[in-house]
Amino acid sequence: MAARCFAPAAGVAARPSAPELGESSTDIAVLTRRADFLAANRGLRVARPGFVLLANPNGGLGKRYGVTVTKKIGNAVVRNRMKRRFRELLRAALPSAGLPDHDHVLIGRAGGIERDYAAMREELTAALARAAEGKGDKPRARKR
Repeated sequence: MAARCFAPAAGVAARPSAPELGESSTDIAVLTRRADFLAANRGLRVARPGFVLLANPNGGLGKRYGVTVTKKIGNAVVRNRMKRRFRELLRAALPSAGLPDHDHVLIGRAGGIERDYAAMREELTAALARAAEGKGDKPRARKR
């Protein structure tokens, strides 16, 4: 059996690097580690009908975001739809309204399934403004 070489064909350009695509070093990163999500839970909390926004300083790592939706909300199709909507909302809102050097986490709520996209965009903008002012909701009571 002959070995195949998977080198690009002659005349085919390689994929352009990040600066050529117009991306900057201040792009928004995605939270992937569980520890980052747990740390965000210690930060400022702003609840809205469709989601809860958590904002926590991250020590100079830039603007980062994460999305989580629990199994209580619905089946995988519903949860994935909500996560796609949340990611798109955050990508649009964070460059201008996001808190610098903070982790932003959106937690899906049951009210967010049938919520209008434009209403959620306005709620996210209001929640980010409230977080920027340092006006979070009062802390939740601890379960015993």
